[in-house]
Amino acid sequence: MPADPISYTARRVDGRVQSSRSAAPELPAAAPAGTLIDTRGRPLRDLRISVTDRCNFRCTYCMPKEVFGAGYKFLPRDEVLSFEEITHLARIFVAEGVHKLRLTGGEPLVRKGVEKLVEQLAALRTPAGEPLDITLTTNGSLLEKKARALADAGLRRVTVSLDSMDDAVFQRMNDVGFPVGKVLAGIEAAHAVGLGPIKVNMVVKRGTNDQEILPMARHFRGTGITLRFIEFMDVGATNGWRMDEVLPGKDVIRLLQTEFPLVPLKATAPGETAERWGYAGADGAHDPRLGEVGVICSVTHPFCGACNRARLSTDGKLYLCLFATQGHDLRALLRGGASDEQIARAVAGIWQGRDDHYSELRASLPPDTQKAAHRIEMSYIGG
Repeated sequence: MPADPISYTARRVDGRVQSSRSAAPELPAAAPAGTLIDTRGRPLRDLRISVTDRCNFRCTYCMPKEVFGAGYKFLPRDEVLSFEEITHLARIFVAEGVHKLRLTGGEPLVRKGVEKLVEQLAALRTPAGEPLDITLTTNGSLLEKKARALADAGLRRVTVSLDSMDDAVFQRMNDVGFPVGKVLAGIEAAHAVGLGPIKVNMVVKRGTNDQEILPMARHFRGTGITLRFIEFMDVGATNGWRMDEVLPGKDVIRLLQTEFPLVPLKATAPGETAERWGYAGADGAHDPRLGEVGVICSVTHPFCGACNRARLSTDGKLYLCLFATQGHDLRALLRGGASDEQIARAVAGIWQGRDDHYSELRASLPPDTQKAAHRIEMSYIGG
């Protein structure tokens, strides 16, 4: 079988992802190891793995019910990567420089036995023999039940999506009537078993939940949990994104500062997506006991230049950007009998040809651009 990856353009047919074959990228003659660099000088360091395309929420900005309703056709089981296949591919990525793995979905905790996958991934080591940073993003609905098993399996941290402290607002946004109290119980369970530091992500939509910014900050300030505000983004083609519903991160910080003095903090790692702000104490300096907040400004302040993330879809396609229209089929290589060296060469060729920087281009694109019609959904490749 050929060592070349198969490149796909994804589209929606009858409510589910289909793909058409396109030209594969040119591959290097030999398999490099250690660090892969793309055409913009960005290293590959972070792999986000979607373990399922299913979710028990129908958040309007991600999986709106009118699209992902009862008749929606999710991926058949035989098209979904097994835990062993995910671990096999992850091992190859780690050998090429990845040191952080984030499990996403859909909602990763709806996949049966996901803690077994965590255990397999936790056994991997970098070429230097160091353990990986393994984390998971969840809507928190099953976290109270799963927190202990995840921690015992080797999960280090969790990020929980929570868009409001007000139960009515939160239930409208998740669109399945799920109460905020159960998510908060999941956060407490994660804290109790040491899955931290915990981060809470709030997607802010102007006119929908922006009134919840200060209540969210009041709740989490001083708890050791970092709250991050995310600008409403134009991911996928089904979330009805409009620029006038975006509340810029700078406005979020300005609102927070009406009640809480904040000081800017340095990034903790290369490629960090959030701008960090610390709560100030009486002396005007950051008080670690009060904690910090972050803003993720993909729309108004793009961070493409430092993006070191790749995404592996539920069915084994490799995507190079959250706003991608094309994926590269690693599952076909894996199930077709390709050697680890051949798959590593494929990954190297894909990453080394990477030029993605959609967020930097967004402002220059015409409002009626057709690109969004073919953009892959976030529920398929993870946030």
